[in-house]
Amino acid sequence: MNKSFPLLSIVIPCYNDAQYIEQSVLSALNQTYPCKEVIVVDDGSNAETKTILKKLQPKITKLITQENQGQSTARNNGISYAKGEYILNLDSDDFFEITFCEKAIHKFEEDEEIAIVTCNVNRFNKSGPIDIFYPDGGLINNFLLTNCAMGSAMFKKSDWQAASRYDENMRKGFEDWEFYIRLVKKGKTAYVIPELLFNYRLKENSTTTKANKIKWELLEYIYIKHRELYITHFDLLIKHLLSKIDREEKEKIKNTERIEFRIGKAVLKPIRWIKAIFK
Repeated sequence: MNKSFPLLSIVIPCYNDAQYIEQSVLSALNQTYPCKEVIVVDDGSNAETKTILKKLQPKITKLITQENQGQSTARNNGISYAKGEYILNLDSDDFFEITFCEKAIHKFEEDEEIAIVTCNVNRFNKSGPIDIFYPDGGLINNFLLTNCAMGSAMFKKSDWQAASRYDENMRKGFEDWEFYIRLVKKGKTAYVIPELLFNYRLKENSTTTKANKIKWELLEYIYIKHRELYITHFDLLIKHLLSKIDREEKEKIKNTERIEFRIGKAVLKPIRWIKAIFK
């Protein structure tokens, strides 16, 4: 181990990602930062994924196998084993450009007030590039309203311990956002490297897609768990929620003015009139 560099632990939870896990692992192994270990947590994957993981096992530091317990538990188990001062979470279907870790640790060493380092994001799917996403980063007032960093990001193991780890009750999504609230709530910040260094794969049945379908349930959990924080920032929260309602109302009005809506309304009007007669 090179003692002039703090050890970095790259933790990759994996659940049924046979098609993409190798690319993710290679992006970790190929990082230009010299002092690192790579830990993969097999969260009860299928046989096809286990075959790929077995092939990759000689190249990595540790393969942890567990029954399916969800992403929060898989991350916590991987980080518990990690020996590094710094932790990089990496989802098994995504990958970083090779200089991310080097640049992220440089920022940590430069500013002790940083709790999270993320970066600009290339979002893509099986058809190719979609867009570039720019996380906001920032302080607790930013994170109370939305997740301002990517789920795959870097933080210190000591901060993970102080924040009481990932919430293992959150198995349906948004667990990274809730964890980041706890990381920055005492005044630390999330820094965004202004470079395109992360590649985020959008899939139809991803955890994020499923989470967005039940986002009100997940938001309720976060708001209640961090009740005192939201009470302290009550005005900020109310303005945010009213702004969302206003945008949704404007979108509804906009949809009713579309020609397709008007045609549909005109077609259905006589049908509704006939149904009313025979009631």
